Amino acid sequence: MDVTSLWQAIAEHPEFLAMLTIPPVTAFVTWIHVWMALKMLFYPIKFRGIRIPNFPFFGLPGLGWQGIVPRKAGKISGVIVDQTLSKLGSLDEFFQAMEPDQMAVFITEAVDKNLEILIDEIMLDHSPALWGNLPYALKRRVYAQAHQELPSIMQSLVTDLTYHVEDLVDMRKMIVNKMESDRRLMVNMFLKVGQKEINFIWHISALIGLLFGVIQMFIFLVVPQHWTVPFFAAIWGFLTNWIAIWMVFNPVEPHYIRYLKFFALQSRFPFIKPQLPHIARYRLQGGFMKRQEEVSEVFAEIVVKDLVTLENIMNEMMYGDKAIETRELMKSHLYKVLESPVINTTLRLGLGRREFGQLKNTIIDKSIVATMVPLRDPELNESRASKIFGLFRDRIRALTPDEFQNLLRPAFREDEMTLIVLGGLTGFLAGWLHLVLVFFPSMQG
Repeated sequence: MDVTSLWQAIAEHPEFLAMLTIPPVTAFVTWIHVWMALKMLFYPIKFRGIRIPNFPFFGLPGLGWQGIVPRKAGKISGVIVDQTLSKLGSLDEFFQAMEPDQMAVFITEAVDKNLEILIDEIMLDHSPALWGNLPYALKRRVYAQAHQELPSIMQSLVTDLTYHVEDLVDMRKMIVNKMESDRRLMVNMFLKVGQKEINFIWHISALIGLLFGVIQMFIFLVVPQHWTVPFFAAIWGFLTNWIAIWMVFNPVEPHYIRYLKFFALQSRFPFIKPQLPHIARYRLQGGFMKRQEEVSEVFAEIVVKDLVTLENIMNEMMYGDKAIETRELMKSHLYKVLESPVINTTLRLGLGRREFGQLKNTIIDKSIVATMVPLRDPELNESRASKIFGLFRDRIRALTPDEFQNLLRPAFREDEMTLIVLGGLTGFLAGWLHLVLVFFPSMQG
């Protein structure tokens, strides 16, 4: 059968006009349901719906929806740390790159400005009668001694914390806790890293849908049964989502195909520039892996500004699971200021042995708070981020394609089947509506 006779057979079909609508409708419906699936991957950030205790479906707390990525932020971020970030280096290495000596100077200067206020606060909070009645000249000697010893104490403390950072901070737990406490950060990270791939999946789905629509039109010509419209719409819905996701991450390793090239593409009109025929190589590889150089810049910036930051490391150190060990380490440094004859004599005689011991704990508590204030300074964190940005970027670029794909792959792999099934269900419903609104009226006409 030649093309002319094939077209004549289609044109003479009693449902000719309805058949012609199959390709564009399939393309449009596919485009819409893939857009919906991608939105449902990331949004809403918080669960929206009716909460039902012990709800058994999709790990949801009730009848409604929460984006897959924010809902499983802890699990997905744990996978990213285990499969990718852990291969970039140790926390000790990152912390050393932040130049702790400079950090110690910054913290010392910030604390020293308010040191006398801090001492007053500690003493008035713990023993207001003693401190209130103490002669001002004696207070001045306490202040002077503290100012004198602060730089050396802070320097040795920061050096010791740096040396023990791997023992005091669990990087995996720090990042997972951060992601779980700020699920929007997780969503923003994936959107920044994979926005081009997400757009590709969305737009390529319309083309795939159009091709499937043409195939379905010919199927209907051969098998003119109305059940084929919703049935094959469901099949195309399944396949479209699967093919689009597959194209982003496969092939993992690059494969080079030689071909004869006659023109080059350009961004401005006429968009095609003729060239002398020559043999060129096409790099066949998943779209995300092709962008490793570009993504490395984006992901490194996210890591150093939002995840492995000085503030996050110190927060985990001071208030995390190893906070008790951190306090013990700090005691060995901060208690030195109490060992000076001026302070030791003044306070021990005035407080007694028991109250003097309680004062030590108060000093640790107040010192942690005072130290964290400059550590949260945006300027300090920005400057430390710039110290490790290049380190992260270069090491992400050096990852193998298989390791690199795990920056984005976990978001899709976590509930990939849900997205594919959703495509099939949406395709079936759209096919049924197409049948009711287009095919049935054409039969009656």
